[in-house]
Amino acid sequence: MKIGSITKSVVLVGAASVVLAGCAGSNDAGGGGGGDDTYDVMVTAGLSAQGVLAANAQTSVLAAKAGAKVINEQGGIGGKQVELTVVDDGGDPTTAVTKLREAINSGDKPDLFLDSGPSTIAMAVLPVLKQNKILSFNISPAEGTDDPSKFPLNFDLAPGPDANNKGIAQFAKQQGYNDIGILHSNSGSGEAYGTAAKEQITAAGMNVVGIETFDTASLDMTPQLLSLKNAGAKVLVLDAYGAPLGHVLDNMQRLGWDVPIIGETTVSATNLIAKTPPDGVLGTPKVDNLVTQVFQSTVYDPDNEAVNEMVETMAGLGEITTTLILADNYDPFFLVAAAAEKTGNTDPEDLAKALTTDDVLDSAETAFLPRYNFTEDSHAANPDADAFQYVAPTKLVNGQFGNPEA
Repeated sequence: MKIGSITKSVVLVGAASVVLAGCAGSNDAGGGGGGDDTYDVMVTAGLSAQGVLAANAQTSVLAAKAGAKVINEQGGIGGKQVELTVVDDGGDPTTAVTKLREAINSGDKPDLFLDSGPSTIAMAVLPVLKQNKILSFNISPAEGTDDPSKFPLNFDLAPGPDANNKGIAQFAKQQGYNDIGILHSNSGSGEAYGTAAKEQITAAGMNVVGIETFDTASLDMTPQLLSLKNAGAKVLVLDAYGAPLGHVLDNMQRLGWDVPIIGETTVSATNLIAKTPPDGVLGTPKVDNLVTQVFQSTVYDPDNEAVNEMVETMAGLGEITTTLILADNYDPFFLVAAAAEKTGNTDPEDLAKALTTDDVLDSAETAFLPRYNFTEDSHAANPDADAFQYVAPTKLVNGQFGNPEA
């Protein structure tokens, strides 16, 4: 069974000899796609995009390949070996929709769809996935993507703004911080992040002295930083991804403003902080006061067997060039396998229902996040507070901070 005619590349991982070609597909929008002998997974990524988007897409695809390989070695999903198809969407929502429609119209629609790009990709493909009743996991939460009344077969893998900022508020309170300023981008996710940051920090009993927004195309965030400084901010909570992060750090140094900075996961996902000059700012005064929010799996721990298996498998399949905070797509294989074990089939609606049960969430051998806590009312990743850590930047080894070999 192949989605082959529309693929950029087809990757069969694990026990390849078990997967049979030429299996019957299905156009039936009411059932699972793929053939009878394989569980077919399609992942789209902006592999041919530019800059950080392409690098992050490579890590996301590598995570999916590793997840498929390990689950196949464990017997697959519902007794079927996983066949993974990788499609280059160039980071373009229109291309992603076109490639997905081609797969569906080929007669071999995927059983499971994974995206690897920004939230614009998710918002473009989710209506098509819903129409064709395809189970999906999304790495870029946006408005409504976790709402089962809108997208009953979609689950968000990355924690959303509320979960992230609940963790940041808890960390700030533990540090004894108060009088906090918030700076975020004007992107859709940035706006959501800013709102959630203010709500969660205030709910935790701390004072938010100001909240400022910057244009992602701007080269100068000095006015916003000055406004927060003059408002009395003693700590800065920051959402900034890619090049804007460098501009914020430059502007803070130019102002001589050296307050503690708590970076959201967008900061963690920007390699700039893990590289020394001239490619980055690691080891410079610009990051002396920075700690950044990451997941347990983004920090080296020789005793975490599940994470180490993920990292070793990914590294065996290719170079990990960005932080593991982009490795979300490793976990869906283990979530779906646990759900299929419970249901005894791979029907997408049955699997989606099972994914909200405690026994499935407890038994799923995930690594990127220890537990997802999906519910019938919310398909958002809602990890416990101990899933987050706050670390000073270091060089990366296989995508992880804090490795003594760095």
